[in-house]
Amino acid sequence: MQIVVARNRAELGSWVAGQAAAELCKIIAEHGDASLLVATGSSQFEVLDALCRHDEVPWDQVTGFHLDEYVGLSPDHPASFCRYLRERFVDRVTLKRFHFLRGDGDSTMTASETGERLHSHGQGRPPIDVALVGIGENGHLAFNDPPADFETKEPYLVVRLDAACRRQQVGEGWFSDIAAVPEFAISMSIHQIMQSARIFCSVPDERKAEAVQRSVEGPVTPLVPASILRTHGALTLVVDLAAASMLSRVIIDQAIEL
Repeated sequence: MQIVVARNRAELGSWVAGQAAAELCKIIAEHGDASLLVATGSSQFEVLDALCRHDEVPWDQVTGFHLDEYVGLSPDHPASFCRYLRERFVDRVTLKRFHFLRGDGDSTMTASETGERLHSHGQGRPPIDVALVGIGENGHLAFNDPPADFETKEPYLVVRLDAACRRQQVGEGWFSDIAAVPEFAISMSIHQIMQSARIFCSVPDERKAEAVQRSVEGPVTPLVPASILRTHGALTLVVDLAAASMLSRVIIDQAIEL
């Protein structure tokens, strides 16, 4: 695992976007197309904004996949991640296609059908070439809250959101109160995320500092779902100074500082 420490959110977003864009260009040059897994939430604001500005990427050769979505929200709901992705990414570049997870239909069917599309896309390569993910305040990876299922091979799951996760959604301003936050979501599974060829995990803000420290320095455990990222062979964790504030001196000394 490579750790990169940025001075602030803007620097974090710019660096991740540049790395992801270069990786996409390389993969397209080698294979003719590429696949990109896109996360949402406040941690991705600067990443996606900067990524959309990389006009050198042949976006019409990129297929996008949606990481997670609330069950029961229409794509036009202010907190819907379908809406988030349309406004912040999909409508700003000309993709080959983007596979949304609609939250307002049969969630089990949506999970199954999107998983089939994901696996049919791979054709001998990892289904996801570049994954953009984050870490939740409770250590979750996508919407896989603790204790996460590290074993299932299903590509997408319908999961129950725990109280800490739902409070985070209120704290970030997506919902007025915890009662308004859906109890269930469709999420890419831990196993499927880990099949990505290249993963960039972006984590800004002091409120994520404990989750970052536990993910990096604690045991690899379903109780801290993001801790499993350390076992991936091509994972870059990018944090700002605030999110890195609880990491030990040993870890900081080994990190790349921008």
